[in-house]
Amino acid sequence: MTATRPLDGQRALVVGGGSGIGLGSARLLARDGAIVTIAGRTERKLRDATTALADEGLDVRAVTCDALAGDAVRAAVDAASDEERRLHIAVVVPGGGSIRPVLLYDDDQFSAEVDKNVRPVYLLLKYAGRAMVRAGSGSFVAISSTAALFSTRYLAAYGAGKAAVDQLVRVAADELGQLNVRVNAVRPGMTRTPATEAAFDNPAMTAAFLAGQPIGRSGEVDDVAQAVRFLAGPESSWVTGQLLTVDGGHTLRSFVDYAALIDLPDQRSIALE
Repeated sequence: MTATRPLDGQRALVVGGGSGIGLGSARLLARDGAIVTIAGRTERKLRDATTALADEGLDVRAVTCDALAGDAVRAAVDAASDEERRLHIAVVVPGGGSIRPVLLYDDDQFSAEVDKNVRPVYLLLKYAGRAMVRAGSGSFVAISSTAALFSTRYLAAYGAGKAAVDQLVRVAADELGQLNVRVNAVRPGMTRTPATEAAFDNPAMTAAFLAGQPIGRSGEVDDVAQAVRFLAGPESSWVTGQLLTVDGGHTLRSFVDYAALIDLPDQRSIALE
């Protein structure tokens, strides 16, 4: 007799699942029996990810999706759902921003970076949430950041976007709980992924982050993916509206000073021009 796995038969969609935290989350969901679809903008990255998972004995589907486009997100939700348009788990990863002094963002750049972090979360919440209501229950997990929790100097747009994600998670959890849909987020600290390679290639920056953490090692993809898996599954069935920080204790202290680690424009001299 085949042992029952905790997510057997549940339909799951991971937007941003082609690499990093998204791929790690997809792997854990599939291992525990979920029928997983990964989505992202780059077809080759998705193909490489599904091949890597297949080599581990995991059958994961893929669909291209621009997480900033509503029609594409809706189509990805439909592709991941069952014949009755039901979805049970949704994870959304995309985001990002630039390191820049707060006075020196271009007007449109600031808004675009905030939107880059908030819009994918809202769009997936909107369309996956409807599919979860059709299913009778569901779990939605956003990837936020410690940048939402304390001051992250020179990451104003990114921090503002992630703070908006956290508030969206709280409000959505409050609204959707009565529909048996749970909404939570994971706030990773500095985690080794393809998107953070440049930081990890800078020994001074790596040392600065480690010096600010009670747990003196860098974060790895699986550290965050395990938190996503917990919030997605039955183990957290009485958890909603929560923002789980996974950061080696970094937010107990303070963020690094990028100005001491990399060359940045001087705000004072530019303001006085």
